[in-house]
Amino acid sequence: MIPVVLLLCAFSCDVPLVPGYQILRESREVRFVPGESPALHIRGDFKLENTGNGDLTFIDVTLPEEAAFGRRNLRLELNGHEVAPASIPPEYRQDRPNAVRVPFDPPWKHKAAVQFTIEYDLASPQDPGPRITLGQSDFHLGSRGWFPALEPPKHVFSPYPRRPKTTAYTVRVPSNFLVLARGTPKGRKKAGGQTEYRFVLRQDDLPPFVVGGSYVQTPVNAPADSATFWTLEPLAGDSRQAAADITQTWTILVNDFGPIDPNISTPHVVESPELRGHNNRDDSGPVVASFPGGVLVNPAALALGIGSQPFLDMVAHSLAHNWFGDEMYPAPDAAVGLGEGLPEYATIVVDEARNGPSARRMRIEKYLTEYDEARKNAAERPLGITMLSDPAGQQQIALAKAPLFFVALEDYCGAAAMRNGLKHMVEVLRGQEVSYDSLRSALEESSGKNLAELFRVWLNNDGIPADFRSRYQSN
Repeated sequence: MIPVVLLLCAFSCDVPLVPGYQILRESREVRFVPGESPALHIRGDFKLENTGNGDLTFIDVTLPEEAAFGRRNLRLELNGHEVAPASIPPEYRQDRPNAVRVPFDPPWKHKAAVQFTIEYDLASPQDPGPRITLGQSDFHLGSRGWFPALEPPKHVFSPYPRRPKTTAYTVRVPSNFLVLARGTPKGRKKAGGQTEYRFVLRQDDLPPFVVGGSYVQTPVNAPADSATFWTLEPLAGDSRQAAADITQTWTILVNDFGPIDPNISTPHVVESPELRGHNNRDDSGPVVASFPGGVLVNPAALALGIGSQPFLDMVAHSLAHNWFGDEMYPAPDAAVGLGEGLPEYATIVVDEARNGPSARRMRIEKYLTEYDEARKNAAERPLGITMLSDPAGQQQIALAKAPLFFVALEDYCGAAAMRNGLKHMVEVLRGQEVSYDSLRSALEESSGKNLAELFRVWLNNDGIPADFRSRYQSN
C-alpha cells in the first residue's frame, strides 16, 4: 500500500516528492528566410519554474531530427546568456537520439523561475514529405517533429512539463505569401516587405502545423464553406466542380467521423513542388500528402487534372488522414493496417455516400484484384505485423488487404455501429497513439459484439476468408 500512496502523492500532494518543472509561459516563432537556399528559422521562448523537490542541474530537450529536417545553427540561451549544449549520456541516447542536454551552472534552485530560449534553422531537408517541405516560394511544417520538446527530469515519476493555458506563436513570411496554421488567428501585421501572422494555441489543441507560399487561390471568390486550391501559378479552366467534389468529400468525412478542429471548416489543396513519395523516392509520379485541413499535391498530381477521378481519389485518401493520422496516430506495428487502411476505408465510405452501394462493391472488388495480383509477386506477411519498413511487395499486399479488413468489420458490426465506433475513437484518443486493441475496444463498445475471432483471422492469418470472397468476388 505504501508505494501506491507515494505514487499518488507524487502527482497530487502539495509538497513535491520528485524532480519536476512547469512551463509558465511559452511563445513560438516560424520565420521564412528566402534565398537560393531558403531556410525556416524556428524560435521558442519559455518561462520555466522549478516545481520539484530540489535543485536541477540540467534539462533535456528533444530536437528535430538533424538530417530529415535539415536542422542546423542550434543556439541555447538561459536568462539572456548563451549556453553550450552538453552531451547526453550513452545510456539515454538510444531512446532519445535527437536530444540535447541544457546544463545549469549554478544549479536551478527549487521554486525559482528561468527564461529559456532555443532557436535553430531548418534547411535542405533530406526527407521532404509529410513532415516538412521547403522551396524558394513555398514551405510546410507538419504537426509533429519540427518544434523542440522539453523532457521531464530523469525520474520514474517525474511528469512531462504541461503547456500553459495558451501559447502565442507567429509566422513571419514575405508579404506575397498566403499562410495556413493551427490555432486561433489573432491578426496580422505588415512591416518591411514581410507579414507577421499571429495565432494562439489552447492547452488542449494539437501541435501546430504551418503552410505558406506565394500562392494564387482558386476559385478566386470561393464561398466560405468551399474547398480552394492554392497553386504557384493560376489554374487553367474551371475549378468549381472539382472544388465542389472535394467539399462534398470533406462534408461526408465530418458527418461520419466527427469534426476535427473548430478553426478548420473547409479543406485546402496546396501545391508543393518539393513533395516526395514514401521513402523519399525521387520519382516523377503523382504524390499527395495530408496536413491538418488539407492536402499537399506535387505538380505531377495536378497534371492528372483536378477533376479526374484518380486525382479526387488521392485527395480523398489524404483528407481522411486528418482523422486517422493527425487527430490520432497509429502505433508502429499498425502504420500500414491502421495508418493506411483506415483512410482507404474512408474513401469507400465517401464513394458509397456519393454514388450508392454499387460504388462500394466496385471498390471492394478492385481491392480483391489488387490483393491477388500483389500475392503473385511476394510472400504475404500477416497484416497485423506488416510495417512500413517491410519490403515493397509485402506492403502492397497489406495495403490491398487492410481496407477489406475494415469492410469485413463493417459487415459484422453494421455501418452505423462502425462509424459511431470510429467517431468515438477519434474523439477519445485525440492526440494519442492508437493500436489494433484501441480499434477493437471502440468497435466492440459501439456494436456490442465480440470481435476477437474476426481480428484474429484477418490480422494473424494469410489470405482472404472464404466467406468474404463469396460475398464480393465476381465469378
